[in-house]
Amino acid sequence: MGEAVVVDAGSMLLKAGLAVPDQAPSMIIPTQMKRTLADETLTDSSLFEDITVDPVVRGFIRDWDAIEDLLHHILYTGLGWEIGNEGQILFTDPLSTPKAVREQLVQMMFETFNVSGFYASEQAVLSLYAVGRISGCTVDIGHGKIDIAPVYEGAVQHIASKRFEIGGIDLTNLMAQELHKSNPMVNISISDVERLKEQYACCAEDQAAYGETEKSCQEEQHTLPDGQVITIKRERYTVGEALFQPSILGLEEHGIVEQLVRSISSVSSENHRQLLENTVLCGGTASMIGFEERFQKESNLCSSAIRPSLVKPPEYMPENLTKNSAWMGGAILAKVVFPQNQHVTKADYDETGPSIVHRKCF
Repeated sequence: MGEAVVVDAGSMLLKAGLAVPDQAPSMIIPTQMKRTLADETLTDSSLFEDITVDPVVRGFIRDWDAIEDLLHHILYTGLGWEIGNEGQILFTDPLSTPKAVREQLVQMMFETFNVSGFYASEQAVLSLYAVGRISGCTVDIGHGKIDIAPVYEGAVQHIASKRFEIGGIDLTNLMAQELHKSNPMVNISISDVERLKEQYACCAEDQAAYGETEKSCQEEQHTLPDGQVITIKRERYTVGEALFQPSILGLEEHGIVEQLVRSISSVSSENHRQLLENTVLCGGTASMIGFEERFQKESNLCSSAIRPSLVKPPEYMPENLTKNSAWMGGAILAKVVFPQNQHVTKADYDETGPSIVHRKCF
């Protein structure tokens, strides 16, 4: 096989493709799957039940049979692997991935997929690679979690990292609640709300501007696929505001900028400037209209002597870098670790077993 494959398996989307650093992943598909199961309690075998399966929950693999099926489709059908001639593969690791999950993944890759080489690296490190940095901070707002991670010289500073089990799905549920309040007679599916969030959700310029949206926000009519008409008004701003005022979600937490600044306080003070002034926003939710501008404005207002400053993506990178930065960083890293034999080989795995992943992948 030629190019290594890079896989970024998120709670909502799985991104995969050959390691071409300045291109978006060639496959982006929903992680959620539908499975058809026969009801074994019934004598008529023609009766089946469709169930929805979430292989990845809050960033971590939970259903290994489902992820195996998904990867089989991606690797053999989508990317053209041939049985008996499998190639090398690099996975992105969410912050604080349990050791057992890493070991089970490398075991599946060698024993089920017969890969010739394996590597895994943390998403925070990879997102910085995508913008040409080895030190900085990442604020990754995924579908099921928010990860805040300082990275110094290519290594995540775990003592200062923070993981929150809230993310895009919680903002979708918030929007569903708000839309129901203003449209009590309309029944909206969560998948429709997800699409509405992607189309309409945005961030107010600041907290004062958010307060004014109650009076000044223009009302819009939207026709759902089933023909129902709903009214969208302030809800679009509430979703984004929840990241800066978590009390909207019922959480007693600081806003996302303050969380970043507080996480850095655990790191040696001599590195604060290098970390905060190389802040990278990533994850689908971070591409919300107005989020970057609001984040920078909140940063300029924070009490920290050194204020977070956002890194601009290189011009040669695709426009959707925010959504795909971990995958693209993985494509960059794959060009290094596999040619230089820094990866886990089949011989390494056979000799040491799944625990080899902790020694060779960091």
